[in-house]
Amino acid sequence: MTRPILYTLRQCPYAIRARLGLRLAEQEIDIRDISLKNKPTEMLAVTAKGTVPLLVLDNGDYIDESLTIMIWALNQHDPQNLLLADNSHLFTDMLTLIARNDCKYIAALKHYKADIRYHNSDVTTYRNLCRSFLDDLEARLKKHRFFMCDNPSLADYAILPFIRQFSHVERQWFRHAPYPRLQAWLEQHYQDPIFSKVMEKKPLWQPSSLIKRSHKEIV
Repeated sequence: MTRPILYTLRQCPYAIRARLGLRLAEQEIDIRDISLKNKPTEMLAVTAKGTVPLLVLDNGDYIDESLTIMIWALNQHDPQNLLLADNSHLFTDMLTLIARNDCKYIAALKHYKADIRYHNSDVTTYRNLCRSFLDDLEARLKKHRFFMCDNPSLADYAILPFIRQFSHVERQWFRHAPYPRLQAWLEQHYQDPIFSKVMEKKPLWQPSSLIKRSHKEIV
């Protein structure tokens, strides 16, 4: 029986999100780390979209949106109740929070990263747009240990890769920013073996035909 296949990039926040969801759901999958400069024909044969993450299911269907991959996986198995199945009100609030992350926050984050990279003058503007979301997260962490309650939820893991990305834009600034709870929350995830496993560096995937050919060339 074939297992689902995940095409992924190690540092892409959307791909990190998908890998987190699949591991938290304890799904057995084949992970294929790829290069976007040399996309596998097997991947493009599934969908010409050519983006990661791409989860190819064992029945031939595929999912190419990271949050949808997370929800699909947790609907198969959710040992930590990350979908908050016992609280419909929190579930709705959680999806709203993730939507804010995926729309306004990520849009501002992209501008923030670009302004730092190209030394533009709008750094403070877009950093402050990001901060309006971070302020909300910090306030939530004053009330409980995680974003929704005292236990982690889908929101924590869906948002994690993008807080990580923000913290890397101006590391020194973030280290001294007024977000002690958010910084502690981020560090807690870094120390989690699940995150370490998800971020393990793997060799780029190659089709078996290429591997066999390269072996013959070496011989």
